Amino acid sequence: MGGTCVNVGCIPKKLYSYAAHYRYDFDDSAGFGWRLEPPQFCWDRLRDGKQREIARLNDIYKNLLTSSGATILPGRARLCDANTVEMDGKRITSKYILLATGGWPFVPEFPGREHVVTSNEIFDLPQFPQRILIVGAGYIAVEFAGIFAGLGATTMLAYRSGEVLKDFDADLRQRFTREAVKHIELMPNTLVASVEKGEGGLLVTLENGRRLEVDCVLFATGRKPNVANLGLENTRVALNPDGTVAVDANMQTAEPSIYALGDVVGRLALTPVALAEGMMVADRLFGDGRRTVSYENVATTIFSHPNIATVGLGEAEATERFADLTIFESDFRALRHTMSGRDERTYMKVIVDTASDRVVGMHMMGPDAGEVIQGFAAAMNCGLTKAQLDGTLGIHPTLAEEFVTMRTPARQRSCGREPVSAK
Repeated sequence: MGGTCVNVGCIPKKLYSYAAHYRYDFDDSAGFGWRLEPPQFCWDRLRDGKQREIARLNDIYKNLLTSSGATILPGRARLCDANTVEMDGKRITSKYILLATGGWPFVPEFPGREHVVTSNEIFDLPQFPQRILIVGAGYIAVEFAGIFAGLGATTMLAYRSGEVLKDFDADLRQRFTREAVKHIELMPNTLVASVEKGEGGLLVTLENGRRLEVDCVLFATGRKPNVANLGLENTRVALNPDGTVAVDANMQTAEPSIYALGDVVGRLALTPVALAEGMMVADRLFGDGRRTVSYENVATTIFSHPNIATVGLGEAEATERFADLTIFESDFRALRHTMSGRDERTYMKVIVDTASDRVVGMHMMGPDAGEVIQGFAAAMNCGLTKAQLDGTLGIHPTLAEEFVTMRTPARQRSCGREPVSAK
């Protein structure tokens, strides 16, 4: 119960991120007068505590369903036709069917593929890996790299592209890379050729000829829609070229009685997005049908070290939408680290459509970035302008106040095109 997010996604990831950040907190405390015995990390205690918490959440979700009058049928379901599902030899008919089967980790084919793990298994390893190779450049790979580095593992991150987090604002990811190399060995333009078991661990051969010995290889190379063996061929449900289920604006498939939402349709692979889509479908089928889902200004965060959060457009995207942009930036060492001694930087960026003064993108790298950006996301959805941002009094001293005190533009950008209105 709870799907990817509760069981092998957002919740356990955030719990492990908390655990990893304690290492830096212990180190930082010395600058503030604390003397600590060298702390020791216990993987078993973290893992088992996480399992208890997930079991608690599973029960909560189950109770939410049953108390609402839903009937839970555990088993493997397969579509027989537009209105019939077969499960364990029993056929169930319904006026409507909703597909919300999510995604599944993708691992490419290569010799030794059976020796690697994915984000499904990484939380429950029997032993803590002292040396780990993580393959991937997206937010899942980056988050786990930060987690295991923080927990004390020698951590390497290999990826086939030249940079991590390619879908994020360029300035944000470049500054994050400068911070990441302080904790993680980054290996751009690198592919795994093979993995084999050795006496002291796993032997990894890279395509550039380098050989590594590690305790664990985690592949975070993307997720695919979970559509295998659903019986879609027995319906008119169509798939997009990337394998996602094709739906219209109301989440309805080519089979009028069948709807789909969440990661399996591939709009935005975020839990709140799937929840909003579910609420819209329920309203369309059983309510007044007025509810909609907007994919504009959806805030997101990466629980990396340091955290990253963003809402709205990156600078490259904004240049495709607006004629002229004004960019505001701030790159600084947080007050905390003036005494902790840590050389970690915090970075903030605001992107403004010059013509309308509307804020079209806000980006942050630093402690609790997600908590900071969440509030500004609400403001952006209300049409926040730079003048309104400037007129907001900050809470001093906080990191968040930097967003309302940036007065001098870092640069102006004339994009040489007619502006395209943003919703």
